[in-house]
Amino acid sequence: MSKRDYYEVLGVGRDATREDIKKAYRKQAFQHHPDKNPGNKEAEEKFKEATEAYEVLSDAEKRRNYDQFGHAAFSRGGGADPFGGAGDFAGGGFQGFDLSDALRAFMREFGGFSDFEGGGGGGGARARKGRDLQIRVKLTLNEIATGVEKQIRVTKNVTCNTCHGSGAKEGSAPVTCTTCQGTGQIKQVQRTILGQFVNVAECHVCHGEGSIVKDRCRDCAGTGVIKGNETVTVKIPAGVASGNYITVRGGGDMLGRGGRPGDLYVVMDEEVDDRFVRHGNDVLVDLPLTYTQLVLGAKLEVPTLDGKVLLRVPAGTASHKVFRLRGKGIPRLDGYGRGDELVRVLAWVPEKVDKKEEELLKELDKTLSSRAPHLD
Repeated sequence: MSKRDYYEVLGVGRDATREDIKKAYRKQAFQHHPDKNPGNKEAEEKFKEATEAYEVLSDAEKRRNYDQFGHAAFSRGGGADPFGGAGDFAGGGFQGFDLSDALRAFMREFGGFSDFEGGGGGGGARARKGRDLQIRVKLTLNEIATGVEKQIRVTKNVTCNTCHGSGAKEGSAPVTCTTCQGTGQIKQVQRTILGQFVNVAECHVCHGEGSIVKDRCRDCAGTGVIKGNETVTVKIPAGVASGNYITVRGGGDMLGRGGRPGDLYVVMDEEVDDRFVRHGNDVLVDLPLTYTQLVLGAKLEVPTLDGKVLLRVPAGTASHKVFRLRGKGIPRLDGYGRGDELVRVLAWVPEKVDKKEEELLKELDKTLSSRAPHLD
């Protein structure tokens, strides 16, 4: 489905100021935020759409790119990434812009949904979330060409086995905070001649958790989490590049006492290959040939990511000639075909020759020198 114009999404003109754009986004986000519309998929999509539009139009450089090229500025091969990085596997843009991305962008800009109800504080107990983590995984070019499943060991906060995440000593349990009645939030209502304003702030007694631990677990000191390790299985598709990442939902730090875990971002690092140089989805390999092979032609095996294939070099080939092996490169991440392998033949010159070789070369030079082109 085609994307709507970002200006249309936010309901502003193309001459809108950044402040106009921010106000328009606040209005859209307030109306469609998932916390106000639980389980409403249509509202969720509108919230993501508005946040995506705001991410572009609120940034001067991204807005210039959008005004010039439209959505193509951030599509596959467009060369621009609205997030300023590699982003999803599409090679930039919003092909992987999901609800978590939208919520992070929203929180980064405004600090929390409660800001729309009067400012201050986070989202209370319901917004409690563990820390997001990032880990880098090294991939060989062959793994990138075929796709691979990786077992990744992550050091992180895990649920305390003693209290099972409650933070309370064995035989006891957290009690509901009487100040906020378990919501983790305190609302203050102000009435003015302009109307009623609601200010939502984190409860200062339970610190937004909604409950209080009176007798703390000795192993986790009442936090509900301890340091531990977890092995995560990640399926990496063929065609990724350095900087691409996969989001493992809930793979980050666990948050005890009713909180939800953060996410884990698995970032790809491509290892240098001693045979191939990658250029997008194409790979380049240098093939050294002797002078006689270039002059007389040759048939020889060359390496590819799928194994060796036979290459025919015609007689009279010049050094640095490039041969293209169709479909022998890196698979495209979208699954549609793959790149090519470029074989560049290079004249190999020995550093030393023996006496017999020297005599043969001199004799050959007498024959060929008269045929070589000369400058006037």
